[in-house]
Amino acid sequence: MGPTGLLSLRRYGASPGSHSHDHFQILLGLSGALDLEVAGRGVRVAPGGGCVIAPGDRHDFESSHGSVCLVLDSTHPDWAHCASPRRATTPPADALPLAHYLAGALHQGRPLAQAHGPALLLEAWLGSPYPDAPLRSPTRRRAIDWPALQQWAAQQWHRELTVADLAAQVHLSSSQFAARCRDDQGMGAMAWLRGQRLAQARLLRSSGMAVAEVARRTGYRSPSALTAALRRHSNP
Repeated sequence: MGPTGLLSLRRYGASPGSHSHDHFQILLGLSGALDLEVAGRGVRVAPGGGCVIAPGDRHDFESSHGSVCLVLDSTHPDWAHCASPRRATTPPADALPLAHYLAGALHQGRPLAQAHGPALLLEAWLGSPYPDAPLRSPTRRRAIDWPALQQWAAQQWHRELTVADLAAQVHLSSSQFAARCRDDQGMGAMAWLRGQRLAQARLLRSSGMAVAEVARRTGYRSPSALTAALRRHSNP
């Protein structure tokens, strides 16, 4: 996955079961209707519709007659601003013609679509705020250095971290940190932490390291627990 994400065209049919991801997943309907249950709420992605699924949100899907969607898998933090319940199922008008263009370009194998499409789609979504829900409210809150917190957490996998541990590292209460994590990252604090642990495990596995050693370094109880986590969070 690149710095802004990976685009693909996907056909959906019967549900493979409930699962979640450690990244944002953005779906834009091209044909047919896709019915989803995302974190307990029902969503229908029809042609011209869409959905932003936040990291850690468990979801199931089914299309009784088949559907095709443009799908973006992305770790870009700005997608958190599009993942609130009010805007997560309403693509801006600017995003829809772009989605159709990108779908055609992917089908024809045009390399620039994959190289620049994810960033353009994010720009289109962020550039069309809803009048009653501004994307970025003015704030005087001290920013959390998320990359620094990520690096700190990566050194702590030998112990079981809690929300209080994360909050103390950035000098916030547990409730303040949980709220900031939801605002900044679009997910709960423990979902963010699980995503970081899994991302580190994937990185080590991709380097050729044995499953048992990866599990030991990233704090999983056993190699089988790591394998199960990787399988649970695989792409649909």
